[in-house]
Amino acid sequence: MAKKEAKTKAAQEEPKKIFKAEDADKAVEKRLIALYSLQKIHSQIDRIRIIRGELPLEVQDLEDEIAGLETRVAKYNDSIKEYEQTISDNKAKVKECDALIAKYQADQNKVKNNREYESLEKEIEFQKLEKQLCEKKDREALNGIESYKEQLAKYEEQIDEKKKDLEAKKLELDEIIQENEEKEKNLLIEAEKHEALIDERYLTAYKKIRSAMRNGLAVVTVDRDACGGCFSKIPHQRQMDIRMHKKIIVCEYCGRILVDDSIVAEVEEA
Repeated sequence: MAKKEAKTKAAQEEPKKIFKAEDADKAVEKRLIALYSLQKIHSQIDRIRIIRGELPLEVQDLEDEIAGLETRVAKYNDSIKEYEQTISDNKAKVKECDALIAKYQADQNKVKNNREYESLEKEIEFQKLEKQLCEKKDREALNGIESYKEQLAKYEEQIDEKKKDLEAKKLELDEIIQENEEKEKNLLIEAEKHEALIDERYLTAYKKIRSAMRNGLAVVTVDRDACGGCFSKIPHQRQMDIRMHKKIIVCEYCGRILVDDSIVAEVEEA
């Protein structure tokens, strides 16, 4: 009689165990669905921020390039002004030399001896050399001005092109910000809703894994027998465990949470 009662009791308890196991499996499956859904939302937010993040850098790079070119243009203009001042000074010096040469030549007609005449001749020769030196410096300055002006034309053309690119990039950035601002806001709200459905310890683990990964992927699929995050090979027995949904399984190499195609399908259909 006692044996019969024990068998009856065991038979009643067996379905309860099965139901408990099934409930546990369902709970794990729900967690995996919630985690993968959250990952999808975060990946969309990441893409928006990457696109928006690259453009400001491109805008900043263009602004820096334009500033550098404008600094170079300003220096070239300063050099041209210096050359022009040199030419102006040399012209004044040439006039001064011509005046002195004329004076010394006139004085030669008044000298009383050869010594005075030769002394004036040396002064005239010196002024002629000074005049030649000034004219040489003028030619060098003119060549310098011409060279700088050629470079300036190229730099100014580059500045115009880069300013057009900058304007286009700024417009693109403004459009992306306006277009994605509302979308990002809605995705953040959606992410908060999904986070509320996940147990604190799993959510903490998910965030920790996600922050450690450069691409922000904490939950990945098994793709061609490999981890979708680090692409390391996953043994077939481990793949079977992933498909069973009895527990949350992470990649042995990168630590990401692994899900199978059925979890992906559940999320896609939702």
